[in-house]
Amino acid sequence: MTEPLLGRSIDRLEDARFVQGRGRYVADLAAPNALHGVVVRSPHAHARIAAIGAEAARKMPDVAAVLTGAELAADKIGPMPCAVTAIPMTTPLLVPPYHALAQGVVRYVGEPVAFVVAASAEAARDAAEAVVVDYEPLPPVVAIADAISPDAPSIWPEASGNFAFQFNRGEIGPVQTALRDAAHVVECELINNRVVAAPMETRGAIGEFDAASGRLHLTASAAGAHAIRDLLAHGVFRIDREKLRVSIPDVGGGFGMKNVLYPEWVLVLWAARRLGRPVRWIGDRSEDFTGSAHGRDSLIRVRLGLDRDGRLLALETKVFANLGAYVSTVAPAVPTMAMASAMGGVYDIPLIAFETRGVFTNTTPVDAYRGAGKPEANYLIERCIDIAAHQLGMDALKLRRKNIMRRFPYASAMGLNVEQGSFAHAIDHAATAAEGFKARARSSRKQGRLRGLGLACFLETARGQPNEVAKVGFGEDGLIDLKVGTHSSGQGHETTYAQIAADALGLPLDRFRFRQGDTNDLDSGGGHGGARSMHQGGTALLMAAEGLIDNARRLAARLLQAGVDAIQYQAGMLRVAATGQEISLDEVARASFQSAGDDVAPGLAHKATHLCDRYTFPNGCHVAEVEIDPATGEVRLDRYVIFDDYGRLLDPRQTLGQVHGGVVQGIGQALFEQALFDAETGQILSGSLMDYALPRAGDLPAFEGDLTPDFPSRANRLGVKGSGQAGAIAAPATIMNAVMNALAPLGVQHLDMPATPSRIWHAIQTAARSPKARVDAAASAD
Repeated sequence: MTEPLLGRSIDRLEDARFVQGRGRYVADLAAPNALHGVVVRSPHAHARIAAIGAEAARKMPDVAAVLTGAELAADKIGPMPCAVTAIPMTTPLLVPPYHALAQGVVRYVGEPVAFVVAASAEAARDAAEAVVVDYEPLPPVVAIADAISPDAPSIWPEASGNFAFQFNRGEIGPVQTALRDAAHVVECELINNRVVAAPMETRGAIGEFDAASGRLHLTASAAGAHAIRDLLAHGVFRIDREKLRVSIPDVGGGFGMKNVLYPEWVLVLWAARRLGRPVRWIGDRSEDFTGSAHGRDSLIRVRLGLDRDGRLLALETKVFANLGAYVSTVAPAVPTMAMASAMGGVYDIPLIAFETRGVFTNTTPVDAYRGAGKPEANYLIERCIDIAAHQLGMDALKLRRKNIMRRFPYASAMGLNVEQGSFAHAIDHAATAAEGFKARARSSRKQGRLRGLGLACFLETARGQPNEVAKVGFGEDGLIDLKVGTHSSGQGHETTYAQIAADALGLPLDRFRFRQGDTNDLDSGGGHGGARSMHQGGTALLMAAEGLIDNARRLAARLLQAGVDAIQYQAGMLRVAATGQEISLDEVARASFQSAGDDVAPGLAHKATHLCDRYTFPNGCHVAEVEIDPATGEVRLDRYVIFDDYGRLLDPRQTLGQVHGGVVQGIGQALFEQALFDAETGQILSGSLMDYALPRAGDLPAFEGDLTPDFPSRANRLGVKGSGQAGAIAAPATIMNAVMNALAPLGVQHLDMPATPSRIWHAIQTAARSPKARVDAAASAD
């Protein structure tokens, strides 16, 4: 019997090949006789296409084709569909046609206009520069506030007021009554800034077509093979899904951005079918900034009612969510169902009314980004709690403790049943971590710096796509294949899934071979997203491993001439307890390739489907301390402390790594990152790593804190709660609460993310002109 692996931190199995340069990313893959594609993109945010001059480019050496929207339409290639059109909207969801190549009008800088295919990437780039497009510029609109103004330019004629939909949840009448009668009402307007995912690996794809079978094959840097296959097959190419294979090799980061259906996936397949040769496209960093889905970007107006004792009574939230120029793959779900599920956070708020309106702008489409709606929901409630504490003269920690959910299961005002949570436990730890802050603040003040303390709780509703599939079976070489419908983009699935299977079968890790991201291996799968892989996929894998054992017992019973009930399995051996007869699992597996019956598949393979639409509820409380130089506005993050509950920890070190990664992205949004567009031209102003700031190691302290494994989830057999998104949910509010706490003595009332030195400096200068600010500063100094 091997020593149990679950619950232990072990070295990741995939890391050796990654650090040795043996990873298999799209750009590493050979496609014999492949052509190379380059996308001609719009330099305008909004313009009519009067004409496309492609003849000169078509005549250049080694050019195989220059494809435009005219050829796309002639070949009856459909627009890219939205995958979540069944959301119960208050007004119908408007999904304008989003073609892989623009049809008549371009609506954001970077929108594909033509696709040049040549024998080499260099030849394709040269020809792309020779494509001449005659544009007739139209007025663009890039900001939410401008897009919803009465005199805003129309982006889609059918979208009145530039609105794509309205979504409501909760009863507005009782909420407004409670707010009218409340002793205190806190009102605030918050901006959740637009961010770029910026994974280490840019997007890329290879399209192939087999004329004999009529089958297309897409290899892409993506995160969900089956969803992409179905959307492409049914919505774009209008073929049976069996006629399209999608395979995904190693993926170097995604954070939600690679879950999306993109024009380039359509273009490489379409060009491969037209030309009869494989076509590859590898995007560069600039294309990732302009052509890959952005995240967040919402304008939020909040009213929070409290009684005289500080009890929360009602929450009214109105959200304007920037969709960009088109309705991307799962974009409508993010500021609606996903955000609603986490509305109110960890707090017992009896009444909540939530409204979201999707807004079109002339910007890159927005879609899911780490947390997808949950960070936005958590940010608004945690900032409002701090604002309420400040306005009411209450201690923010005590206000939180007074209002957390305490009785479980808790039926939220948004219709969700929260199974359990360790909220008070996490807050107690946070209070301990904050001890000694006043002394540290005095020390900072002596050095001419402002120190701020911030904390924020969070509650995630983690599930992602319901249900998952896994298959476990022996290969003829004796290794056991683990096939799952999820997909890793760096999370360490190759290791953790093997840990689950090794413990289930009682075999060492080196007996397993991990496979993912190929529609040839499994006919369905939910892919990556929503912190779902261990909750959904891990349970499916456990079920599949148990099914393999059942198959082995049935075949062993025939081989040993015993009843199935008499066969016992343990650590790779099958025994008849009464007689002492035994046979190894390996022998039974080999026999299965020759003598398997209708009830036993070759390799003892078993496919299991975990049918589950339940959420897990990761939660916790984070603490941050910042120092600000008031002369420059520079912020230094001095401390960051994490107290989180992720249920059972299958591999504590990997879990902590996921949490740290999410925290860093949340810190990035709070202090550094913002995708900016010029208001007059719609040009992206932060379109490269020269202009878009990402957090670096030197910007971060050593993280402190602890993960609590004492509250296993009851939503799955493994007891796990999703950890992949939580850090990005908690960190933005934690950091901004710390920044505002530091600036409060100077009279700074409000600051939106990112809290850059420039913004802080200007806020300090503005506040300094207020007499009240000078009095507050003097009192703080005392």
